Amino acid sequence: MPERIAFRMVLNPGQAEEYRHRHDEIWPQMLAALRAAGISDYSIWLDPETNHLLATLVRADDHTMDDLPQTQINRRWWDFMADIMQVGDRNEPVVVPLQRVFSHGLG
Repeated sequence: MPERIAFRMVLNPGQAEEYRHRHDEIWPQMLAALRAAGISDYSIWLDPETNHLLATLVRADDHTMDDLPQTQINRRWWDFMADIMQVGDRNEPVVVPLQRVFSHGLG
């Protein structure tokens, strides 16, 4: 059964519009890599008061998401985004996994 996960990242102050612009023009190769890794329904939300980005995604049981950091396209995307968000030594976004505290299908 697919799994939904959530995590937090931090945008640099004053970069909300640029972040949105870059994602509006996300590279087709990056989207293809996400799909190939078993990722679907990927959304990112911004809290403008804190510059925190909340990302949620659904990944297949047999996802290969953990292999994405080794792909050339993913590393290029990280390099492209590094100037507008908090990143680590390899330009990877600083990611804090979030714990689910409530879920209901309401169906």
